[in-house]
Amino acid sequence: METTLVTAGRDTKAQKGFVNPSVVHGSTVLYPTADDLRAHRGEFRYGRHGTPTTKALQEAMMELEGPQCAGVGIAPSGAGAISTTLLSVLKSGDHLLVCDNVYQPTRNFCNGLLARYGVETTYFDPLIGSGIAELFKANTRAVLVEAPGSQSFEMPDVPAIVSVAHARGAIMIDDNTWATPLYRRSLDQGVDISIQAVTKYIGGHSDIMFGTISANARTWPTVAETIRLLGVCAGPDDVFLAIRGLRTLSVRLAQHNKSGIEMARWLAARPEVIRVLHPALEGDPGHQIWKRDFTGASGLFSIVLKPAPQEAVDALLNSLKLFGMGFSWGGFESLAVPFDCTSYRTATKWQPGGPAVRLHIGLENVEDLKADLASGFDAFNRHTGGV
Repeated sequence: METTLVTAGRDTKAQKGFVNPSVVHGSTVLYPTADDLRAHRGEFRYGRHGTPTTKALQEAMMELEGPQCAGVGIAPSGAGAISTTLLSVLKSGDHLLVCDNVYQPTRNFCNGLLARYGVETTYFDPLIGSGIAELFKANTRAVLVEAPGSQSFEMPDVPAIVSVAHARGAIMIDDNTWATPLYRRSLDQGVDISIQAVTKYIGGHSDIMFGTISANARTWPTVAETIRLLGVCAGPDDVFLAIRGLRTLSVRLAQHNKSGIEMARWLAARPEVIRVLHPALEGDPGHQIWKRDFTGASGLFSIVLKPAPQEAVDALLNSLKLFGMGFSWGGFESLAVPFDCTSYRTATKWQPGGPAVRLHIGLENVEDLKADLASGFDAFNRHTGGV
């Protein structure tokens, strides 16, 4: 895979010897004759439908996703990839099943636009496994999971859910941003559509908004048609940055993986932390599924602090120097954000036992990160009367 990430989607002859593809800023494609124009004869028809730059990224992503990938659609954000996917497989009167730990903007889209368009959404316990069969209706068209959930990190059994969905003719959709196809090829596990928020690890530098929709042969024609009808596309500079990020994904993600697990184990031993939510840790409820289905982990996980007032959590966060406070993740920098799922969970109850903080472990030295968090815990403890 390391070699694939470096070589896929590259044609140095077509690129006049240059290592990287050119960044094509273009809308109009000219045809040499009237007959060529009438027949739309040519590799590219219009900038929105594709350029040499987008082709390079799509070919590379197809290699990364594996042999089950029939095509890769490009969207201007991860949320755009999710909404475009759902619009491609659903129609008025359909029923959708969504994992209760899903990315909140996905939930907002389901409860907002899809509901207005006459699509019913039912949320399910991430740990339901094959028990999801009881939630299917005659009009259930698709199932959407996020493995693991990017806040609370429950790990759904994707192959078990896939088996039930396909037995009932439903389409299986997976937001695979946390692991990327480098650490889990979800299409190989029977998923029909795999979504990436390229904004995160594939971009890797916190400088683009981008999404991809990777689909198998069953679903790609519909996805491709929906992208065309909606006019979904991304700017050429962001496409180029996505290609650049893809080339170094393996080395960056390996470091995120290593540092993330080391930090998670260190945090698990801290007296201020009552639980670490990280499926790669041996004691995590989702560890066996992670061990079976994944080849690595990213640097994103959460911790639950001992019960404390809000000012104690704020003191911890405000004292951090290396961990920035900001939404998103997957860049080179470490991040820390508090969160509370209580208000929007419907199929499960969020009762962690204390304040929760999501951490993204970046590419800084782990000893420096430990020292930064240790200083934050000192501030935390001053507001709780000590440990």
